[in-house]
Amino acid sequence: MSNDNKNIKPGKPGDEFNWNRVFKIVLGWSAILIGFFLIMIYTKGSDTKFSEISFNQYQTFLADKKIESAVIKKAENNYEFFGKLKTPEAIDVGGRIFTIDKFNLFLPYSNIDDAVLKSWNEAGVNISIEKDDGGWIGPILGALPWILIILFWIIIMRRMQGGANGSRNIFSFGKSKAKLLNEGAPKITFQDVAGADEAKQELQEIIEFLKSPGKFQKLGGKIPRGVLLLGPPGTGKTLLARAVAGEAGVPFFSISGADFVEMFVGVGASRVRDLFEQGKKNSPCIIFIDEIDAVGRHRGAGLGGGHDEREQTLNQLLIEMDGFEQNNGVIVIASTNRPDILDPALLRPGRFDRQVVVDRPDVKGREGILKVHTRKIPLGKDVKLDVIAKGTPGFSGADLANLVNEAALLAARKNSDMVTMREMENAKDKVLMGTERKSMIISEHEKKTTAYHEAGHVLVAKMIAEADPVHKVTIIPRGRALGVTTYLPIDEKHSYSKEYLEAMIAYAMGGRAAEKIVFNELTTGASNDIERATDLARKMVCDFGMSEKLGPLKYGSKQEEVFLGKDISHSKNYSESTQILIDEEIKKIVGGGMDNAERILNTNIEKLHRLSLILLERETLDSEEIDMVLRGETLPPVVNDDDIQKVVNLKDNGKEKKSKEDKSFNPGEIALAN
Repeated sequence: MSNDNKNIKPGKPGDEFNWNRVFKIVLGWSAILIGFFLIMIYTKGSDTKFSEISFNQYQTFLADKKIESAVIKKAENNYEFFGKLKTPEAIDVGGRIFTIDKFNLFLPYSNIDDAVLKSWNEAGVNISIEKDDGGWIGPILGALPWILIILFWIIIMRRMQGGANGSRNIFSFGKSKAKLLNEGAPKITFQDVAGADEAKQELQEIIEFLKSPGKFQKLGGKIPRGVLLLGPPGTGKTLLARAVAGEAGVPFFSISGADFVEMFVGVGASRVRDLFEQGKKNSPCIIFIDEIDAVGRHRGAGLGGGHDEREQTLNQLLIEMDGFEQNNGVIVIASTNRPDILDPALLRPGRFDRQVVVDRPDVKGREGILKVHTRKIPLGKDVKLDVIAKGTPGFSGADLANLVNEAALLAARKNSDMVTMREMENAKDKVLMGTERKSMIISEHEKKTTAYHEAGHVLVAKMIAEADPVHKVTIIPRGRALGVTTYLPIDEKHSYSKEYLEAMIAYAMGGRAAEKIVFNELTTGASNDIERATDLARKMVCDFGMSEKLGPLKYGSKQEEVFLGKDISHSKNYSESTQILIDEEIKKIVGGGMDNAERILNTNIEKLHRLSLILLERETLDSEEIDMVLRGETLPPVVNDDDIQKVVNLKDNGKEKKSKEDKSFNPGEIALAN
């Protein structure tokens, strides 16, 4: 980290502990409590006003039998007399006349003897003696409820004002919720990111600009204001931002787009201002806004009119990124998976100068991601990450991380010391198709129909040169499917030929063709196949221009109404007669695929029966076993997971026996388990 940033501490900037402020707060509240306490003492008993008189006046009242009652309280060396007169009396105090009905005085007696009591009785005074209240204890007890109320009020107010720890509260709406990256947090670098080489290169240039700006400024280059990371969910946009934080060595603020918007008007704009104020104080720095579409949505996209708090927040963000005042040294990195709904003013150069696409990784990128996520996982020698990468087209980085984690959990469930290819394949199937539903009750006829259905997919795909190679077929129910056939593309395709698409439709209809040929019946098991084939045929006709009758034209257009969220409907820009031709061409393409599948299966009917019987017996076949069945070879015996678990348990028991009896372990005992 550069010398300019050595003094930056984790947490909010300027969060040092201010002893002077704490002392003032404590002193102020102490003065308030003491003052309140003194007022309570001064006003204690104010509802009964006693006038202090002389001892001679007291003797006069007592001799004239004017005292009705009295309360005697013990003082330090004498007694205090609180008397009540029968009728108000006028007394002379310093030449001034006062009318009193209650009075008090200190009696010059160290002890009240029988003579004093007798004089009170003869005067008809109703005497009561009260116990001493302890001086300060009485006022304190009287003030205790008020003290507790004040303390409770202080606590509530401190909570509302954020307290000493700066927590969020109702008086800090306008403060930014951005978190400054803690130096003690786990550090992520570009070594932990795979499958996004172009994005890493773009961000690496920004990091070099922050570290050595003179290298670029001497040629007149300016630091980019913002970088927008675009891509589907799970492709690693946030991970890339965390890697930038680990590589840059400058203050890194992170915040979510949803943190700007609150139920109160003006809060979002205030938080944007506060965020950039923090950024300018710690310049050069990076501000990362995750899911910026929460505040960057196209303006005017609300129904009903009126003022939109989100639009006000966006306006403030536009001004802070490139307004009248320049924010030099503050780079904004944002991520979103909905770039189509962002406001054009946010995407222009000067605000987000660069838009980096973080797409789903290709086969090479998927292999690199798998290597990153399997660094700390013991892998068996049979694990081939390139095969897993080829069999997971369309997987994002998050999907691959989930696959590796599921494989590790499956291996741990079997008490295995390492993850083998078997666990990796099972984890891939679980992620793709769901968990096996072995407990599902299926009739023999339904199971046989499923076997022929899946065998039809396999056989048609095997007999068409343009089709992808079959990787695995199973009739074990997974998710909502009774059986699944998976394919392993030879290479990553980005452009598809007409022959390849027709081959996809043909092997998609292979299951329905097998049911029709063998059982002469139609089931609902082919519904998903028919849906995919029809959608693909429609795209061939309407989008790809692969119809001979209709030619290379685009039919239909999407209506992008910003007020209704875009993409809400698909309009027809063609006539009714053209619609009839489109339907005929779609039917022709799908029907051609069905006819091709029936022709292949009728020609290879014996292979279809053999493959279905083996599939009924084994339930799952991989590509090598499928090739052996089609060649007419005998398959090796099946090794189930239960048998492997028996071997592991027997081996563990043998090891325990060896440790107890000190005898050599005989590997031949394992063979007996099967």
